[in-house]
Amino acid sequence: MVIMLLDHTRDFVHTGALRFDPTDLTQTSVSLFLTRWITHFCAPLFVFFAGMAAAFQQQRGKSTAELSVFLFKRGIWLCVLEVLVIRALVFWQFAPTFVFLQVIWALGVSMICLAVLVRLPRPVVLIVGTVILLGHNALDGVSVPAWNGPDDALPSVSAKLWMLLHQAGAFPVSGWPSPVAFTQYPVLPWIALMAIGWILGGAYVRWSVEQRRVVLLKLGVAMTVAFVLLRAANVYGDPEPWSAQASGAFTALSFLNAEKYPPSLLFLLMTIGPGLILLALAERDTDAVRGPLSRALITYGRVPLFFYLLQWAYAKTAGYALARAAGNSTEIYFQNPSQWAIPDTHGFGLGVTYAVWAFGIVALYLPCRWFARLKARRRDWWLSYL
Repeated sequence: MVIMLLDHTRDFVHTGALRFDPTDLTQTSVSLFLTRWITHFCAPLFVFFAGMAAAFQQQRGKSTAELSVFLFKRGIWLCVLEVLVIRALVFWQFAPTFVFLQVIWALGVSMICLAVLVRLPRPVVLIVGTVILLGHNALDGVSVPAWNGPDDALPSVSAKLWMLLHQAGAFPVSGWPSPVAFTQYPVLPWIALMAIGWILGGAYVRWSVEQRRVVLLKLGVAMTVAFVLLRAANVYGDPEPWSAQASGAFTALSFLNAEKYPPSLLFLLMTIGPGLILLALAERDTDAVRGPLSRALITYGRVPLFFYLLQWAYAKTAGYALARAAGNSTEIYFQNPSQWAIPDTHGFGLGVTYAVWAFGIVALYLPCRWFARLKARRRDWWLSYL
């Protein structure tokens, strides 16, 4: 979650954020690429651990029917939140002319699907999740025409559905003119990832600490090695093969530059594998794990959605305030991407970006601690949705 704040701070503060993709090897630098790359771990682990958390709820007493209903309601709530609230926080526009369907949307849709899957036998869920996760890149050759504006033919219903499931893209919600949705997070692989997280969570709570550490470490190492071998082979698992570049450093970046939208098999192996290794290491009962830094991070983890909303507000406000202070144009902070005309003076270097990120980590701690304590004191039903 703390790393996620770095990504969104970069979005609104860094000079190149709105001009080009920081993983574009023709325009990026090593430091900028790695600043973006490290944040790739956020979304996959959010979705995977959300599946595990659903299993924890079942172990704590929720029946299958109760869990299914909760997941369905929570999923609907997250989708509504993405479309109405998060969109306004990101673009500072209340008229729904443009909607980014991002990670909270993917979480919401995945929870709605998991609400159905938890009613099935666990082996069936494992098979379904694994087949989708391993096989969805076989669908990369199936595509629908991109819609780039009112001069293009309107996408069909089936084309819109395909963009929601597997192909990132924009489309008018109904006819034209109407609000435009951009499916940055096609949901098919995210559904599979959450389902597999739910399976692992069901076993996780039954294992001893030592068993968890061994299994998580072996699984994480196996996934990481699988990423390296499959990526080196350049035969399957990602729509864009890596290639030799002008320098060894950029060749390494090309190797790491797996596709996130939608997440390829290699992208998920690259992120979930090391994430499970870190989780295994966190099982160790040491002062480092239980120290003040760990306790501070756990505070953020107790209020994930609350933190998520706050960090969008902070990152955008910080970018706007710095632009005003520097005498730069602030029009883009009130526009959606189709309207952006980025002035040459926009943004600041990585040093300023990291400083604003560090300040935000500290600034958001107190409100998160307050809300975490509120949730610990009270059992109001609505608190479970934040």
